[in-house]
Amino acid sequence: MSQKPIDVFRGCIPLFHALSDPARQDIIILLAEHDALSVNEIARQSNLSRPAISHHLKIMRDNNLVLIEQKGTQRLYTLAIEQGLEQLKKLIQIVESECIL
Repeated sequence: MSQKPIDVFRGCIPLFHALSDPARQDIIILLAEHDALSVNEIARQSNLSRPAISHHLKIMRDNNLVLIEQKGTQRLYTLAIEQGLEQLKKLIQIVESECIL
């Protein structure tokens, strides 16, 4: 086996980490149901505090799972999973082509 599958797997670790937390999974589902939400709007629909929501959104932003749009004094978050999906598709393709006999 070449080094490429290992590199692709390891490149997905931050994404797996970001997706592994149930609170972040809940935020993803919530954002999928709405066009855009502020931290306060997300916090109102969660049992987490506003600072905890902000922490999770930062991790998600760092992993390209959400985008931020500034509207006046509000920061609105939208779901942006395309890059993550492409990473996962690449991983599946390389596993299928190089790891499955």
